[in-house]
Amino acid sequence: MNLYYQLEGPAGAPVVVLSNSLGTTFEMWQPQMAALLENFRVLRYDTHGHGRTTKHDKTTLPQLAEDVISVMDDAGVKQAHFCGISMGGLTGLWLACFAPERFLSVTVANSAAKIGEQSGWLERARTVRSEGMSAIAKSAPSRWFTDDFVKHHPAQVDARCETLAQTNGEGYASCCEALAAADLRGEMGNITLPMQFIAGAQDPVCSVADSEFMHQQVKGSHLVTLEASHLSSIEDAHGFNVALLNFIQQGD
Repeated sequence: MNLYYQLEGPAGAPVVVLSNSLGTTFEMWQPQMAALLENFRVLRYDTHGHGRTTKHDKTTLPQLAEDVISVMDDAGVKQAHFCGISMGGLTGLWLACFAPERFLSVTVANSAAKIGEQSGWLERARTVRSEGMSAIAKSAPSRWFTDDFVKHHPAQVDARCETLAQTNGEGYASCCEALAAADLRGEMGNITLPMQFIAGAQDPVCSVADSEFMHQQVKGSHLVTLEASHLSSIEDAHGFNVALLNFIQQGD
């Protein structure tokens, strides 16, 4: 398997690993780059079966998380802050549970300890395999952004939907199957890392209640709610950046 990543930023600075959502590439984090690169190195990568990263025969949440460790090892990064959104957030949750020694903090955005229902993910995987990515791409704006953002920022919305339409269908479907099986609700109480949860007040995919549940499970964690939908890092980039930087700079 070929894992594609980029490491940018000032030598010797602490590292932030960014993990993207289902159906996007590492480029979705562009709105965070200028703010982060002032004081951090940024390690972005294409998730399994997305962008320039190839796929395994079968995908599981532990594999998605172990890909992060592999990227860090290859880049020579011993420890890092982690921030993931949606599927990337659930990946970070697994890392916080099972590989805490590699991380300084974990921020989980627009995610849940169990995202959606198993039947819905398996149905989506079947749809993609039989009909391709175009149907999923057409319905994405309503899942990802508020109507107001779609209306006033069509170029940003179109760019993300174009990326989704071009995503490898089998890579996408296999990640849907990984999400269908993923459930960390029982493991979260053991997390001791500094944790932050970012919710979107208008998120139809991962609700504020999902973030509140995780926040209650992890002692001493932070919870921030932004006026945004599912891809809050794009819709409210400024608010997202402030929340992320305030949190990760506490320990520096």
